[in-house]
Amino acid sequence: MDPTVDPALRSFLDIAPDGDFPIQNLPYGVFRPQPGDAPRVGAALGDWIVDLAVLEERGLLQVPDVAGPVLARPTLGPLMAAGPAAWRAVRTQLSRLLRHDEPTLRDDVALRDQVFVWAADAELLLPCAIGDYTDFYASRHHAEHVGRIFRGAQAALPPQYPHLPIGYHGRASSVVVSGTPIRRPRGQYRPAGADAPVFGPTRELDYELEVGWFIGRGNALGEPVAVARAPHQIFGFVLVNDWSARDVQQWEYVPLGPFLGKNFATSVSPWVVTPAALEPFRCPGPAQEPEPLPYLRTKGPQAYDVRLEAELVPAGGGVPVLLTRTNLRELYWSPVQMIAHHTAGGCNLRPGDLLAGGTVSGPPGPPGVLPSPCGCLLEITERGALPVALPDGTTRAFLADGDTVILRGYCEGPDYRIGFGECRGTVLAAS
Repeated sequence: MDPTVDPALRSFLDIAPDGDFPIQNLPYGVFRPQPGDAPRVGAALGDWIVDLAVLEERGLLQVPDVAGPVLARPTLGPLMAAGPAAWRAVRTQLSRLLRHDEPTLRDDVALRDQVFVWAADAELLLPCAIGDYTDFYASRHHAEHVGRIFRGAQAALPPQYPHLPIGYHGRASSVVVSGTPIRRPRGQYRPAGADAPVFGPTRELDYELEVGWFIGRGNALGEPVAVARAPHQIFGFVLVNDWSARDVQQWEYVPLGPFLGKNFATSVSPWVVTPAALEPFRCPGPAQEPEPLPYLRTKGPQAYDVRLEAELVPAGGGVPVLLTRTNLRELYWSPVQMIAHHTAGGCNLRPGDLLAGGTVSGPPGPPGVLPSPCGCLLEITERGALPVALPDGTTRAFLADGDTVILRGYCEGPDYRIGFGECRGTVLAAS
């Protein structure tokens, strides 16, 4: 067993059993300790941020085989590019420093005052500069349900779906960190029963509950990544809300795919959870029939048992409503298969590229019952035909101005949980 995920491991800081960030997690992020401070790399531990730049400066954390400082940087990019051996080394050193029986930090009050930053006082930033963003369509339940809503039962699932992971290239410039307000987009759509389209603010703004992963070292142009090597490409995982304008999306997406319906904003959680932290929660995914072509065949479990939730806080601060409860293991295609397919034609992935698996939905539950296993309002409300009732007496077919959507994800371990924190966004009126 990797000693950094030993269930018996304890930190010298008190951490609540239901907290997202025990010593077994230690996700990475980029933060400012105070407004105006230079950004630097940190790790989450309980309610604190561990300033890794200070530990690197003191010689307590070393990134092997990399010249110059890596952690005193405004981005995780250099650490991502350092590769799996460096990731293991940094995580092992950090875990050892934070153990309850290691005195280096525990007994040095002055050093602790420099190293530990109260998370509530810090500003969390995007983990890195995202060069490219690709969104997949990897939940079969979601694909079948949305296909039926948009195209009818006879053409619900594209014929290639069980043979390859379907994806599209998103817009990296509009990926924003959790907490960034989301401006309602404008676009062209055709109202029901109309012969011609109109242009204006979307009337069908939706959330999409997803999980994404950042690429580490990547691959050279023209050199595909074999599926067996794909795990070594993943630096870590985040929650993703790929906001969608459904009316714009339906009007424009045939034959080429989403454009204005998707490119206005994508929110990501600030803490990047490592594959090492998730390894104890690896599990089988759905059975794949027919068997994939050889370049997509994997050995052993490739999914993760990550519980996912989406909560709506209505405009005006009403009672929060849990809309979605599902699990990452529902994805039909695994992250490693998506990487192998993405690079199969020679596409080069680079450090900091973001890939996401698409809306995570389970088998559809009873209509009108919340929380739903469906990962977006399009599915939950059958595109507005069955609006959900809120405690304040109002309903939602899609998101209203002022609504806040909060995504959460976590794995349950013995006496601890590996959490992702929050991915939140509040809808602002169209400009």
